[in-house]
Amino acid sequence: MEEFNLNLGVQKKETALPEVFDVIIIGGGPAGLTAAIYNSRARMKTLIIEKQAMGGQVILTSEVEDYPGFENVAGITLVQNMEKQARNFGTHIVYEEVEKIMDKGEAKELHCASGKIYKTCAVIIASGAGYRQLGALGEIRFRGKGVSYCGTCDGAFFRNQEIAVVGGGDTALEEAVFLTRFAKKVSVIHRRDTFRGAKIAQEKAFANPKIEFIYDTVVEEIAGDRGVEKVKLKNIKNGKVSDLAVTGVFIFVGLIPNTIFLKGFVKMDEAGYVEVNAEMKTSVSGVFSCGDCNIKTFRQIVTACGDGAVAAYSAQHYVDRVKGTEYI
Repeated sequence: MEEFNLNLGVQKKETALPEVFDVIIIGGGPAGLTAAIYNSRARMKTLIIEKQAMGGQVILTSEVEDYPGFENVAGITLVQNMEKQARNFGTHIVYEEVEKIMDKGEAKELHCASGKIYKTCAVIIASGAGYRQLGALGEIRFRGKGVSYCGTCDGAFFRNQEIAVVGGGDTALEEAVFLTRFAKKVSVIHRRDTFRGAKIAQEKAFANPKIEFIYDTVVEEIAGDRGVEKVKLKNIKNGKVSDLAVTGVFIFVGLIPNTIFLKGFVKMDEAGYVEVNAEMKTSVSGVFSCGDCNIKTFRQIVTACGDGAVAAYSAQHYVDRVKGTEYI
């Protein structure tokens, strides 16, 4: 492996960063943190590069009830525990935005927006995906206070309440049905007069007496005091504006993978999700991917963590193989 002589400086309250890492993980959500824990425990020189805040979408969830071992835990608390665990095993963390990855064979260069270049043997992509937003007034203000993007995560907090689901695809219809387990009434708001979701998903939703459908309508504003109290709706055909009293708004209008910086580097599908095999290997040797940025059918904290563990295991063996220390 090529020797590098790049001084990466000193991170506050940590020792000087290695000139070359064994593994660099892009993203500090559950997938990335899990990968860091596994790699650091294996005594790999490990770095997480996170462009915003540790935890990703999890920190937007006020309470998590479906992570094994925790009946109820705040999303930010869960992430802080993961971060502490990773740091205690020796993981380094820096806050940078990776703009591109350069493949140098058995070495990789990560070029950041700041101009810094980080060098490593293996890369694990854990950049996640962001929820596509409606762009309605009040959406950001009430995120975590009535506005949610995950029925499985937050549905139980709306027992016997009237809520709204926005969207017309499989996820919106399936989540609407799921949410009737808790809510007294679910109003599905769709900007068209037909759904694009699978027929079987439509049939289940139409057959559910707790679900009401509002067609040809968009949400213009989400309003309330300390929490959501109503949504302002507009019919796109006749222009009529009306208010709908709800305490929760679940938005399912798609996800956007955070993979723009990977375009042309690894194989992705048309939506930008990374293609991997069962070992989390991408199309580029020494580059692995895990979590919500991957092509997959179920995106949850626990599945992201599972992906991260697999990616870390694969990356560890790759690094050992490059160094000639792999146990066979």
